[in-house]
Amino acid sequence: MAGNFDVAVVGAGIVGAACAYACARRGLTVVVLERAGLVAGATGSGEGNLLVSDKPPGPELDLALLSNGLWQHWEAELAGRYGDIELERKGGLIVTETAAGLVGLRATATAQAEAGVVVEPLDPAGVRGHEPAITRQVAGGVFYPQDMQVMPARAAAALLAAARDHGAEVRLRTEVTALLRNAAGRVVGVDTDAGPVAAGHVVNAAGAWAGRLGGSAGAAVPVAPRRGFVLVTEPVPPLVRHKVYSADYLDNVASGDAALQTSTVVEGTPAGTILIGASRELVDFDRRPNPDAVRQLARGAVRLFPALARVRLMRVYHGFRPFSPDHLPVIGPDPRAPGLVHAHGHEGAGIGLAPATGRLVAQVIAGDAPEVDLRPFDPFRFPAPREDARAAA
Repeated sequence: MAGNFDVAVVGAGIVGAACAYACARRGLTVVVLERAGLVAGATGSGEGNLLVSDKPPGPELDLALLSNGLWQHWEAELAGRYGDIELERKGGLIVTETAAGLVGLRATATAQAEAGVVVEPLDPAGVRGHEPAITRQVAGGVFYPQDMQVMPARAAAALLAAARDHGAEVRLRTEVTALLRNAAGRVVGVDTDAGPVAAGHVVNAAGAWAGRLGGSAGAAVPVAPRRGFVLVTEPVPPLVRHKVYSADYLDNVASGDAALQTSTVVEGTPAGTILIGASRELVDFDRRPNPDAVRQLARGAVRLFPALARVRLMRVYHGFRPFSPDHLPVIGPDPRAPGLVHAHGHEGAGIGLAPATGRLVAQVIAGDAPEVDLRPFDPFRFPAPREDARAAA
């Protein structure tokens, strides 16, 4: 087989790039295999959110807090040599229009504060102090100063470039067709359309395609593509200062409903454009436009920021988030296929959680104790794979 690497990372999105960087900087030999070009998947169609605000206390929030610090540390390492990744420490603002919604929002914020999140409850005047252009209909909100935003394409490219400087190889337009196992059942590399590649460990960072890849080695996980649309306005003078979203976004993130769901998310960019989301629907890899989703997103944005009614829409794009049924990512070694390490299933949080995921994957491969308990992210936690494994035994 061609090559003999310590680690083969399948997928060059932000999670794969973070895994490659974290492994290469530890001195491991790394090859990254990407079926398309740079940022051709969910990374290239994401808003770049780095959030703690949308996660209740628990395992995912632990990852988000670790990543929050790592993003700031990695930005300092990448700055200068690899370009500006546009890390903005602008904070996030969740708002609600009802008194009942405000009670629930503040209860969640209290629990998050006990878990280490910085929260700032706001009355209507406080909300308008943060966002003067917001609707007068808000009953209040909570501000999260730790929330940040990054330009995902720049960040992924910078991490891959830094990984290459630590000796990693990046092979684009190289499709992995199967995981290869030896007679003892250990994963020993991958087969690609350009030939086999040998590796001591294979990291499945294939995003929405990760479920298909794991199945090739009897290590399937029920990760599926969940489509989401984003609207982009023309550049405008400063209008939205932070990431602002309605409280119903929290319910949508936690839902597994296959039907279309939308909630209002609005944020500006350094270029002056405004990004509008968020929609979710389980439609496999259906790339057709959904005018209803676009209309709902536009109406929600204008409701939250009335001045947007006079702003022209410049474009609409969509991506496929890797959806995990229990809304937790899949991270760690797979007991069904020794040598395989999972790093996917983050859905819309992959950009935010990438540094922690990469660091944990590198620790597992290097034989170190992971600094975050990986049991909640165990790839063998889902009922269907367990039944498959028993049937095959």
